[in-house]
Amino acid sequence: MARAILVIADIGGYTRFMKVHRINLAHAQHIVAVLLEAVIDGAGRAFKLAKLEGDAAFFYATEPFDPADKRRALVAIRESFLHRRDELAINRLCTCDGCVQAGQLKLKFVAHVGEVAFQKVKRYTELAGVDVILVHRLLKNSVPISEYVLMSEPLHEALAPALGANATAISEDLEGLGEARTFYVDLDALAGPHTVDVRPSFFAKFFGWLRMTWRSIPYFLGFKEACEGFGNMELVLPDPKKVRPSAMPPANTES
Repeated sequence: MARAILVIADIGGYTRFMKVHRINLAHAQHIVAVLLEAVIDGAGRAFKLAKLEGDAAFFYATEPFDPADKRRALVAIRESFLHRRDELAINRLCTCDGCVQAGQLKLKFVAHVGEVAFQKVKRYTELAGVDVILVHRLLKNSVPISEYVLMSEPLHEALAPALGANATAISEDLEGLGEARTFYVDLDALAGPHTVDVRPSFFAKFFGWLRMTWRSIPYFLGFKEACEGFGNMELVLPDPKKVRPSAMPPANTES
């Protein structure tokens, strides 16, 4: 067992007007993958990637903890995400739902500190324990803003002096774990205002479209399932009165 800070960086925003269409889903898959790459790059050495979980990245850091370093890492992850999101939004050619909504995507963090066990599965290292379950339960919460860092009480006690922003207390009923006192900080208050420094470029648009099209081929051809495991996507089903029964998607569209 080891004591570790556990952080999940969760990408959301594909929650309205996303129609069930192969192009939309394939491009959404690509966009989230590119944004997750930016999130991982932003983490640097402050956090290690435990695994990718659909539209989220699960990180951890073992002792010793440097609160100021962890704060800088959260800010760097967010800035890397926003810069890449700006590139996708400003330099795009495609007008499908997946691409048009790229500029609306949001990033939130949930974080906790506790004891974890490391389990080796082939060449992968899995994290296990009640505290791993707890940080995942924090994803379903009642925080009233869309971009935030939600911390458990033990983590807040450790990081509060380094955050440089006042945290708001909120009680959450965590499934299977009961009531928990948590604290959240608005990412704008933590990281400061974001400055858009991306300029429109035809070459960036073209090569971005080319890369997306190439990486989307397996999803177009049905070799891979687009958006599988995405926890933040609500799909708009076609009107059954306007679609032939044979063209209707399966009834279960949860990812």
